[in-house]
Amino acid sequence: MAFQEVLYRPAFGRTLAVVTVAACAFGVVALFWGDADSAVRYVWPILLIGAAAWALFWRPSLRMQEHGVTVENVFRTYFIPWPSIQGIDTRYSLTIHTSRGKVPVWATPAPGRHRAYGLAREDFDGVGQTARGEHGSLRPSDALTTPSGNLAQAIRGHWERLRDSGAFANGEDPDAFTITWHYATVTVLAALVAATVIGLLV
Repeated sequence: MAFQEVLYRPAFGRTLAVVTVAACAFGVVALFWGDADSAVRYVWPILLIGAAAWALFWRPSLRMQEHGVTVENVFRTYFIPWPSIQGIDTRYSLTIHTSRGKVPVWATPAPGRHRAYGLAREDFDGVGQTARGEHGSLRPSDALTTPSGNLAQAIRGHWERLRDSGAFANGEDPDAFTITWHYATVTVLAALVAATVIGLLV
């Protein structure tokens, strides 16, 4: 059976990013319309909020691919080959444990307290054995009806099938695991923070 790629981008986060950026754009226009001289000084905090909203809520994603998992976070993108994965955890957010350390997935935070209270036994049907802690316990974030649990099980299930079929017998290629920094995002946010401080203090 052909492998089916999975791409997850949180709809709520992207909606929040659009609303925030639109509000910031309106604020910038209103600021320059009212007083162009003071706008040059006070526009930077608004631009900072808009840029931060894009980085925090629009950018994060997870892509499950045939040769590994790509995790795009705020400042870095990770490509994790399947042999590099050592475990999957959902305690605070979906976190992939690898031979190079932990990789948190910003796109999939654990469900809130109110969502956790609404879970039933059926929500955990089909969760893999490797998800279970001591005494077979499961966390609310392991429920298949939550984004963290659903994606964790998709990754865990494919990883377990590859492992059990002997696909990892040759070990991992240390050069296949890659980390890419988002230098443009870091530079823009740092510049806006500096401009905000200067604008408010000078």
